[in-house]
Amino acid sequence: MSFRKRTMKTNIKSLVTCVLVVCFVPAKSEASNIHFGSGANAFSMEFVAIGDPGNVADATGTPSPAGSVGYTYYMGKHEVSRDMIAKANASGGLGITLDSMSSVSGGPRADMAATGVTWFEAAQFANYLNTSKGFLAAYRFDTSGNFQLWQSGDAGYDAANPFRNSLANFVLPTADEWYKAAYYDGVGGYFDYATASNSIPTPVSSGTGAGTAVFAQTLSQGPADITLAGGFSALGTRGQNGNVFEWEESNFDLINDSVLSPRGVRGAGFSNVITSLLSSSSRLEVGPSFQNFDLGFRVASLSPVPEPGTAAGLASLLGIGGATGMRRRRRE
Repeated sequence: MSFRKRTMKTNIKSLVTCVLVVCFVPAKSEASNIHFGSGANAFSMEFVAIGDPGNVADATGTPSPAGSVGYTYYMGKHEVSRDMIAKANASGGLGITLDSMSSVSGGPRADMAATGVTWFEAAQFANYLNTSKGFLAAYRFDTSGNFQLWQSGDAGYDAANPFRNSLANFVLPTADEWYKAAYYDGVGGYFDYATASNSIPTPVSSGTGAGTAVFAQTLSQGPADITLAGGFSALGTRGQNGNVFEWEESNFDLINDSVLSPRGVRGAGFSNVITSLLSSSSRLEVGPSFQNFDLGFRVASLSPVPEPGTAAGLASLLGIGGATGMRRRRRE
Protein backbone atom coordinates (compact mmCIF):
# COMPACT_ATOMS: atom_id res chain seq x y z
CA MET A 1 0.00 0.00 0.00
CA SER A 2 1.30 3.40 -0.89
CA PHE A 3 0.24 5.01 2.47
CA ARG A 4 2.89 5.01 4.35
CA LYS A 5 -3.81 -29.13 21.46
CA ARG A 6 -6.28 -29.55 24.09
CA THR A 7 -8.39 -29.24 20.75
CA MET A 8 -11.56 -27.25 21.48
CA LYS A 9 -14.22 -29.77 22.46
CA THR A 10 -17.25 -30.04 24.67
CA ASN A 11 -16.41 -31.69 27.96
CA ILE A 12 -19.90 -33.11 28.42
CA LYS A 13 -19.14 -36.61 27.25
CA SER A 14 -21.53 -37.97 24.65
CA LEU A 15 -24.32 -35.86 26.08
CA VAL A 16 -27.59 -36.15 24.22
CA THR A 17 -30.33 -34.00 25.67
CA CYS A 18 -33.98 -34.57 24.81
CA VAL A 19 -36.64 -32.08 25.69
CA LEU A 20 -40.14 -33.20 24.70
CA VAL A 21 -39.54 -34.40 21.13
CA VAL A 22 -36.46 -32.24 20.51
CA CYS A 23 -33.15 -34.06 20.83
CA PHE A 24 -29.76 -32.59 20.16
CA VAL A 25 -26.05 -32.72 20.97
CA PRO A 26 -24.53 -29.41 22.10
CA ALA A 27 -22.41 -27.89 19.36
CA LYS A 28 -18.75 -27.00 19.64
CA SER A 29 -18.20 -23.40 20.58
CA GLU A 30 -14.91 -22.58 18.90
CA ALA A 31 -16.62 -20.96 15.93
CA SER A 32 -19.92 -19.40 15.07
CA ASN A 33 -21.36 -19.21 11.58
CA ILE A 34 -23.79 -16.31 11.70
CA HIS A 35 -26.33 -15.56 8.98
CA PHE A 36 -27.43 -12.11 7.87
CA GLY A 37 -29.98 -10.83 5.37
CA SER A 38 -32.54 -12.99 3.63
CA GLY A 39 -33.43 -14.37 0.23
CA ALA A 40 -31.14 -13.17 -2.53
CA ASN A 41 -29.37 -10.92 -0.04
CA ALA A 42 -28.50 -13.62 2.51
CA PHE A 43 -24.89 -14.13 3.51
CA SER A 44 -23.02 -15.71 6.41
CA MET A 45 -19.89 -14.85 8.36
CA GLU A 46 -17.75 -17.23 10.37
CA PHE A 47 -16.21 -16.14 13.65
CA VAL A 48 -13.52 -17.93 15.68
CA ALA A 49 -13.21 -17.73 19.45
CA ILE A 50 -10.29 -15.74 20.80
CA GLY A 51 -10.01 -16.98 24.37
CA ASP A 52 -7.51 -16.82 27.25
CA PRO A 53 -8.95 -13.57 28.61
CA GLY A 54 -6.47 -11.41 30.48
CA ASN A 55 -3.53 -12.81 28.52
CA VAL A 56 -0.15 -11.16 28.90
CA ALA A 57 0.59 -8.34 26.46
CA ASP A 58 3.40 -8.42 23.91
CA ALA A 59 6.14 -5.86 24.49
CA THR A 60 8.10 -6.72 21.34
CA GLY A 61 5.72 -5.45 18.66
CA THR A 62 3.94 -2.22 17.79
CA PRO A 63 2.36 -0.64 19.70
CA SER A 64 4.12 -1.78 22.85
CA PRO A 65 2.57 -3.33 24.80
CA ALA A 66 -0.18 -4.86 22.66
CA GLY A 67 -2.51 -7.83 22.47
CA SER A 68 -3.84 -8.16 26.00
CA VAL A 69 -7.64 -8.49 25.99
CA GLY A 70 -9.58 -9.05 29.18
CA TYR A 71 -12.51 -10.98 27.68
CA THR A 72 -13.25 -13.74 25.21
CA TYR A 73 -14.37 -12.42 21.86
CA TYR A 74 -14.88 -13.76 18.35
CA MET A 75 -12.86 -12.57 15.38
CA GLY A 76 -14.03 -12.84 11.80
CA LYS A 77 -12.27 -15.86 10.36
CA HIS A 78 -12.04 -14.04 7.04
CA GLU A 79 -12.01 -10.52 5.74
CA VAL A 80 -15.28 -8.99 4.58
CA SER A 81 -15.97 -9.83 0.92
CA ARG A 82 -17.37 -7.78 -1.93
CA ASP A 83 -20.45 -10.01 -1.95
CA MET A 84 -21.14 -9.28 1.72
CA ILE A 85 -20.95 -5.55 1.06
CA ALA A 86 -23.22 -5.80 -1.98
CA LYS A 87 -25.86 -7.74 -0.04
CA ALA A 88 -25.68 -5.46 2.99
CA ASN A 89 -26.06 -2.49 0.65
CA ALA A 90 -29.15 -4.06 -0.89
CA SER A 91 -30.69 -5.06 2.46
CA GLY A 92 -29.76 -2.03 4.49
CA GLY A 93 -29.40 0.76 1.94
CA LEU A 94 -25.87 1.46 3.13
CA GLY A 95 -24.45 2.89 -0.07
CA ILE A 96 -20.94 1.59 0.60
CA THR A 97 -18.70 2.03 -2.43
CA LEU A 98 -16.02 -0.44 -3.48
CA ASP A 99 -12.91 -0.12 -5.56
CA SER A 100 -13.74 -0.97 -9.18
CA MET A 101 -10.77 -3.34 -9.44
CA SER A 102 -10.51 -2.19 -13.07
CA SER A 103 -6.88 -3.33 -13.20
CA VAL A 104 -7.78 -6.92 -12.28
CA SER A 105 -7.72 -9.41 -15.10
CA GLY A 106 -11.29 -10.65 -15.62
CA GLY A 107 -12.70 -8.04 -13.25
CA PRO A 108 -13.60 -8.37 -9.57
CA ARG A 109 -14.99 -11.60 -8.12
CA ALA A 110 -17.79 -11.71 -5.55
CA ASP A 111 -15.65 -13.49 -2.96
CA MET A 112 -12.69 -11.13 -3.27
CA ALA A 113 -11.87 -9.16 -0.16
CA ALA A 114 -13.76 -5.87 -0.27
CA THR A 115 -11.48 -2.88 -0.89
CA GLY A 116 -11.91 0.85 -1.32
CA VAL A 117 -13.92 1.00 1.91
CA THR A 118 -13.41 3.94 4.27
CA TRP A 119 -13.32 3.49 8.03
CA PHE A 120 -16.69 5.19 8.23
CA GLU A 121 -18.18 2.75 5.70
CA ALA A 122 -16.71 -0.21 7.58
CA ALA A 123 -18.35 1.15 10.74
CA GLN A 124 -21.70 1.44 8.91
CA PHE A 125 -21.39 -2.18 7.81
CA ALA A 126 -20.80 -3.23 11.43
CA ASN A 127 -23.87 -1.21 12.43
CA TYR A 128 -25.95 -3.09 9.84
CA LEU A 129 -24.82 -6.42 11.30
CA ASN A 130 -25.89 -5.25 14.74
CA THR A 131 -29.27 -3.78 13.92
CA SER A 132 -30.20 -6.72 11.69
CA LYS A 133 -29.73 -8.97 14.74
CA GLY A 134 -31.50 -6.71 17.22
CA PHE A 135 -28.43 -5.15 18.81
CA LEU A 136 -27.76 -1.47 19.25
CA ALA A 137 -25.54 0.09 16.58
CA ALA A 138 -21.87 0.04 17.52
CA TYR A 139 -21.03 3.44 16.05
CA ARG A 140 -22.90 6.70 16.24
CA PHE A 141 -23.74 8.63 13.08
CA ASP A 142 -25.89 11.75 12.98
CA THR A 143 -28.81 12.24 10.61
CA SER A 144 -26.43 13.61 7.96
CA GLY A 145 -24.28 10.48 8.14
CA ASN A 146 -21.44 12.08 10.07
CA PHE A 147 -19.61 9.94 12.62
CA GLN A 148 -19.95 11.11 16.22
CA LEU A 149 -18.67 10.05 19.63
CA TRP A 150 -21.10 8.41 22.04
CA GLN A 151 -21.92 10.78 24.89
CA SER A 152 -22.43 10.39 28.61
CA GLY A 153 -26.11 9.63 29.06
CA ASP A 154 -26.35 7.57 25.87
CA ALA A 155 -27.36 3.96 26.50
CA GLY A 156 -24.20 1.88 26.18
CA TYR A 157 -21.81 4.81 26.62
CA ASP A 158 -18.30 3.67 27.56
CA ALA A 159 -16.00 6.45 28.79
CA ALA A 160 -12.97 4.28 28.03
CA ASN A 161 -13.98 4.01 24.36
CA PRO A 162 -16.44 6.65 23.12
CA PHE A 163 -16.20 5.16 19.60
CA ARG A 164 -17.90 1.85 20.51
CA ASN A 165 -21.27 1.32 22.13
CA SER A 166 -20.98 -1.28 24.87
CA LEU A 167 -24.43 -2.73 24.01
CA ALA A 168 -23.40 -3.59 20.45
CA ASN A 169 -22.12 -7.00 19.43
CA PHE A 170 -20.48 -6.65 16.01
CA VAL A 171 -17.56 -4.25 15.92
CA LEU A 172 -14.40 -3.28 14.13
CA PRO A 173 -11.54 -4.80 16.13
CA THR A 174 -9.55 -2.57 18.45
CA ALA A 175 -5.77 -2.47 18.13
CA ASP A 176 -5.47 -5.10 20.88
CA GLU A 177 -8.26 -7.32 19.54
CA TRP A 178 -6.73 -7.31 16.06
CA TYR A 179 -3.19 -7.92 17.37
CA LYS A 180 -4.17 -10.82 19.63
CA ALA A 181 -6.11 -12.64 16.91
CA ALA A 182 -3.20 -12.22 14.50
CA TYR A 183 -0.10 -12.90 16.57
CA TYR A 184 -0.97 -14.55 19.91
CA ASP A 185 0.04 -18.20 20.21
CA GLY A 186 -2.71 -19.01 22.70
CA VAL A 187 -0.43 -20.06 25.55
CA GLY A 188 1.31 -16.85 26.59
CA GLY A 189 3.59 -15.96 23.68
CA TYR A 190 3.40 -14.18 20.36
CA PHE A 191 4.50 -14.93 16.84
CA ASP A 192 6.11 -12.33 14.62
CA TYR A 193 3.72 -13.09 11.75
CA ALA A 194 0.01 -13.87 11.53
CA THR A 195 0.78 -17.29 10.08
CA ALA A 196 1.72 -18.91 13.42
CA SER A 197 5.40 -18.45 12.62
CA ASN A 198 8.41 -16.26 13.27
CA SER A 199 9.50 -16.68 9.66
CA ILE A 200 8.42 -14.37 6.83
CA PRO A 201 5.41 -15.97 5.10
CA THR A 202 5.78 -17.50 1.65
CA PRO A 203 4.10 -15.24 -0.96
CA VAL A 204 1.26 -16.82 -2.96
CA SER A 205 -1.44 -15.47 -5.26
CA SER A 206 -4.07 -17.49 -3.38
CA GLY A 207 -4.40 -20.67 -1.35
CA THR A 208 -4.54 -21.98 2.19
CA GLY A 209 -1.10 -23.48 2.74
CA ALA A 210 0.43 -23.14 6.19
CA GLY A 211 2.90 -20.29 6.40
CA THR A 212 1.67 -18.57 3.25
CA ALA A 213 0.27 -15.09 2.69
CA VAL A 214 -1.02 -13.20 -0.34
CA PHE A 215 1.55 -10.50 -1.07
CA ALA A 216 4.12 -9.48 -3.70
CA GLN A 217 1.49 -9.94 -6.44
CA THR A 218 0.73 -7.83 -9.51
CA LEU A 219 -2.11 -5.33 -9.67
CA SER A 220 -3.79 -7.49 -12.30
CA GLN A 221 -3.94 -10.31 -9.73
CA GLY A 222 -5.97 -8.31 -7.22
CA PRO A 223 -6.77 -9.59 -3.73
CA ALA A 224 -7.53 -13.26 -3.30
CA ASP A 225 -10.94 -14.63 -2.39
CA ILE A 226 -11.33 -14.36 1.37
CA THR A 227 -11.27 -18.14 1.92
CA LEU A 228 -8.04 -18.45 -0.09
CA ALA A 229 -6.07 -15.67 1.56
CA GLY A 230 -3.19 -17.74 2.92
CA GLY A 231 -2.49 -19.84 5.99
CA PHE A 232 -4.11 -19.60 9.40
CA SER A 233 -2.93 -17.66 12.41
CA ALA A 234 -2.41 -19.72 15.55
CA LEU A 235 -5.96 -18.85 16.66
CA GLY A 236 -7.60 -19.71 13.36
CA THR A 237 -8.01 -16.48 11.41
CA ARG A 238 -7.03 -16.25 7.76
CA GLY A 239 -5.51 -13.34 5.88
CA GLN A 240 -4.41 -11.11 8.73
CA ASN A 241 -1.11 -11.09 6.90
CA GLY A 242 -1.35 -10.01 3.28
CA ASN A 243 -4.29 -9.84 0.88
CA VAL A 244 -5.58 -6.47 2.09
CA PHE A 245 -4.57 -4.01 4.76
CA GLU A 246 -7.24 -3.94 7.47
CA TRP A 247 -8.78 -1.13 9.49
CA GLU A 248 -8.59 -1.18 13.25
CA GLU A 249 -11.32 0.51 15.23
CA SER A 250 -8.69 2.37 17.24
CA ASN A 251 -7.26 5.76 16.57
CA PHE A 252 -3.57 5.52 15.78
CA ASP A 253 -2.74 7.17 19.12
CA LEU A 254 -5.00 4.58 20.84
CA ILE A 255 -7.17 7.34 22.34
CA ASN A 256 -10.60 7.15 20.71
CA ASP A 257 -11.54 10.74 21.35
CA SER A 258 -11.43 12.32 17.89
CA VAL A 259 -13.77 11.50 15.01
CA LEU A 260 -11.31 12.53 12.29
CA SER A 261 -7.96 11.40 13.71
CA PRO A 262 -5.98 8.76 11.79
CA ARG A 263 -6.91 5.14 12.49
CA GLY A 264 -4.57 2.19 12.80
CA VAL A 265 -4.13 -0.04 9.73
CA ARG A 266 -2.31 -3.39 9.68
CA GLY A 267 -1.46 -6.55 7.82
CA ALA A 268 -0.18 -5.52 4.34
CA GLY A 269 -1.87 -5.96 0.96
CA PHE A 270 -1.63 -8.26 -2.03
CA SER A 271 0.71 -5.97 -4.01
CA ASN A 272 2.96 -5.14 -1.06
CA VAL A 273 6.60 -6.14 -1.48
CA ILE A 274 7.87 -4.76 1.84
CA THR A 275 7.92 -7.82 4.06
CA SER A 276 8.31 -5.79 7.25
CA LEU A 277 4.72 -4.56 6.79
CA LEU A 278 3.54 -8.11 7.51
CA SER A 279 5.17 -8.25 10.94
CA SER A 280 3.83 -7.55 14.42
CA SER A 281 6.10 -4.50 14.47
CA SER A 282 4.29 -2.71 11.64
CA ARG A 283 1.27 -0.46 12.11
CA LEU A 284 0.33 2.41 9.84
CA GLU A 285 -1.83 5.49 10.37
CA VAL A 286 -4.49 6.44 7.82
CA GLY A 287 -7.26 9.01 7.83
CA PRO A 288 -10.72 7.45 8.27
CA SER A 289 -11.94 8.80 4.91
CA PHE A 290 -9.11 7.18 2.97
CA GLN A 291 -9.91 4.58 0.30
CA ASN A 292 -7.45 2.32 -1.50
CA PHE A 293 -7.40 -0.69 -3.78
CA ASP A 294 -5.72 -2.84 -1.11
CA LEU A 295 -7.45 -1.55 2.02
CA GLY A 296 -10.30 -3.59 3.52
CA PHE A 297 -11.44 -4.86 6.91
CA ARG A 298 -12.85 -7.65 9.03
CA VAL A 299 -15.27 -7.51 11.93
CA ALA A 300 -15.29 -9.01 15.40
CA SER A 301 -18.18 -10.27 17.53
CA LEU A 302 -18.40 -9.95 21.29
CA SER A 303 -20.59 -13.05 21.69
CA PRO A 304 -21.11 -16.23 19.63
CA VAL A 305 -24.75 -15.24 18.83
CA PRO A 306 -26.22 -18.76 18.45
CA GLU A 307 -28.66 -19.03 15.58
CA PRO A 308 -32.33 -19.79 16.43
CA GLY A 309 -33.18 -23.46 15.95
CA THR A 310 -29.59 -24.70 16.08
CA ALA A 311 -28.24 -27.01 18.75
CA ALA A 312 -26.27 -24.12 20.21
CA GLY A 313 -29.38 -21.95 20.28
CA LEU A 314 -31.42 -24.63 22.01
CA ALA A 315 -28.66 -25.27 24.52
CA SER A 316 -28.51 -21.56 25.29
CA LEU A 317 -32.26 -21.30 25.75
CA LEU A 318 -32.33 -24.35 28.02
CA GLY A 319 -29.37 -23.25 30.11
CA ILE A 320 -27.21 -26.18 29.05
CA GLY A 321 -23.51 -25.50 28.64
CA GLY A 322 -20.18 -27.20 28.69
CA ALA A 323 -16.72 -26.22 29.77
CA THR A 324 -14.30 -25.94 26.94
CA GLY A 325 -10.55 -25.91 26.59
CA MET A 326 -8.19 -24.91 23.82
CA ARG A 327 -4.82 -26.15 22.74
CA ARG A 328 -2.82 -23.89 20.47
CA ARG A 329 0.45 -24.24 18.66
CA ARG A 330 3.36 -22.89 20.62
CA ARG A 331 5.92 -20.42 19.38
CA GLU A 332 8.16 -22.05 16.81
